[in-house]
Amino acid sequence: MSRARQRSRATAALCAAAMLTGLAACGSDSDKPQLNWYINPDGQDTLAAIAERCSTDAYDINIQLLPASATDQRTQLARRLAAQDGSTDLMSLDPVFVAEFANAGWLEEFPDDVASQVVDDDVLQGAADTVTWEDGVFAAPQWANTQVVWYRKSLAEAAGLDMEQPVTWDAIIDAAADNNGTVGVQANRYEAYTVWINAMVLGAGGDIVSNTEAGRDAQVDIDSDAGRAAAEVIAKLASSEARQPDFTVSNEGTSLGRMFPEDPEAAGGAGEFMLNWTFVYKNYEDSVSEEEFADLGWARYPQTIEGEDSRPPIGGIDIGVGAYSQNTDLAMEAAVCMTDVEAQTALAVNDGLMPARESAYDSDELQEAYDPSLLELFRVSIEEGGPRPKSAFYSQISSAVQSVWHSPAAVDPAVTPQESSEFLRDVLDGRRLL
Repeated sequence: MSRARQRSRATAALCAAAMLTGLAACGSDSDKPQLNWYINPDGQDTLAAIAERCSTDAYDINIQLLPASATDQRTQLARRLAAQDGSTDLMSLDPVFVAEFANAGWLEEFPDDVASQVVDDDVLQGAADTVTWEDGVFAAPQWANTQVVWYRKSLAEAAGLDMEQPVTWDAIIDAAADNNGTVGVQANRYEAYTVWINAMVLGAGGDIVSNTEAGRDAQVDIDSDAGRAAAEVIAKLASSEARQPDFTVSNEGTSLGRMFPEDPEAAGGAGEFMLNWTFVYKNYEDSVSEEEFADLGWARYPQTIEGEDSRPPIGGIDIGVGAYSQNTDLAMEAAVCMTDVEAQTALAVNDGLMPARESAYDSDELQEAYDPSLLELFRVSIEEGGPRPKSAFYSQISSAVQSVWHSPAAVDPAVTPQESSEFLRDVLDGRRLL
């Protein structure tokens, strides 16, 4: 390695470390470009190492930390880009914001030669779909996320539930209620609640909205048999003994403790069926006993309607290049490196953030770090999963759905889908405010 490259890597690492500890950004000892990469808080140490590895003799990558919530991340980036900030070179984007940012002209479209590298045949379909807008590629998939059913094997066995076969929401709610267990979901009024609703609507063969490239004129579809099927699941859990005490404010972290409760005689003491993201495996591997961990099972996302394939949620992070960056060509070169198989493997092994690239699942590192059957479940769920609506107005769509469907304890299949359809139509048409 050349001395210049060694210096560039050292500079990038020090800058990344400074940013992650809240210190002021450091400069370079040369005039070469400094690319600012705005990251979300997941996997910070691994992302710092990726920034170091992908810095070159031509540029350094400096990390800037975004807020924890996806909504706050969007707000900070949107303010910078709306102001045509030239220092926003690279950004980690929740997939649902790619369409909005691309439509606003805030993301640089990847030219064909770069697009063919970041979205090739190795990228799983569910992840690849998140980075396109109007036939263009506007970001590079860095890691993908999906939800599965995490459960206690002992609870499923007591219920006589064969988790090797597709299961329905009805089945897991009944199994938990009849066997001193619970069902963990994300039902607080925030983005993950929309994720739950959307996945169930897709699993019933419907959509929240369609023809989303029409913008505000998109077709609102949630008042449908599929919308009512999703509402029936929520209403059933809300009135079930399987409902967790914090159901109406539940999030990704709150239900983790109910899988292996300290007091087995407490309500829900038999454990739970929990719908949650890929991070769960590493969380429990590092925090529970070997006996408890051996009782952890996993299965594909539940069917909304028996016999209809489920559509597991798709999440993750895509890397976009700011349209006002003074170094767009260099930023795209960096994005290719930051989303390669090596980067995606490291994020999966270190942080439980699953690859968007299929070949990474076959790496020796992942095969050693995870149960092979779980890797295959993740891979298939991402490949066959269902996206949230791809719309420049996604934030309004999601907020409008949440406002009517929350509280989940008040969801009524006969009323809620119709009311949310009318409200969403009015929001898109500008007749009502969120």
